[in-house]
Amino acid sequence: MAFRATLVAIIILCFGLIAGPAHAMTPLGVSNLAYDECPAEYAEGIVDSGSLGKATCYLVTGTLTNDSGKPILNADIFGRIYDKNSNPVMQNRGRLGGVDYVPPGESDFQIRVSVASNQPPPLKLKNFKASGFVGKVRRQGRMD
Repeated sequence: MAFRATLVAIIILCFGLIAGPAHAMTPLGVSNLAYDECPAEYAEGIVDSGSLGKATCYLVTGTLTNDSGKPILNADIFGRIYDKNSNPVMQNRGRLGGVDYVPPGESDFQIRVSVASNQPPPLKLKNFKASGFVGKVRRQGRMD
């Protein structure tokens, strides 16, 4: 019986059915949030909402603080953006963008967002947070 259990364990490990060590998400501090309309070169190719009207390009900027002491890879930035009337400008979307690499300490970031032109500024940036991985992220189905 012990032989059978050992054999099953070896087969499972050989075929990769047991995941390696989990890399937990590492939270990052988000501060100094601001926004401004995109410069012309950033606004080129902006996707507008077709028959619903034009869109305005904005750059959301801020600072990420990585206190982990290690580089963070594939950081996702989440938050809510509201217009002047407190209407959400990105309904049902919390993830606003990402940053490939965040070194230890403070780093500036910017995210380009499109807002329907019928949603008036000033924009309100709320509940921003970010997190990423310490180490390489392996996606299922990929052999890196």
